[in-house]
Amino acid sequence: MAVEIKYVVVRKGEEKMTFASKKEADAYDKMLDMAEVFSDWLTTSQLELDEQQGEALGLFLAENKDALQHILRSGKLPEESSSDSAEDDATTLRAVKSA
Repeated sequence: MAVEIKYVVVRKGEEKMTFASKKEADAYDKMLDMAEVFSDWLTTSQLELDEQQGEALGLFLAENKDALQHILRSGKLPEESSSDSAEDDATTLRAVKSA
């Protein structure tokens, strides 16, 4: 019999994702925290967004935080090579299919 350790990220009682390592689960949980802050911030803006749009935009910003930081620092879009590496960093999270 094999024993497997899985780390499950749970939000509001709902399983979001399961990971093979604590580090990956913590990184995903931190990204979800950031997405929630972005969503809350967007709802206080004068943009006319419904809750679902605000959550989707908040998640997008959190998932692309490296590109967002580059844009805020330089005022320019990241180059193709740096955006590819940002995508590679995002895909290094190894998720295990959640139940």
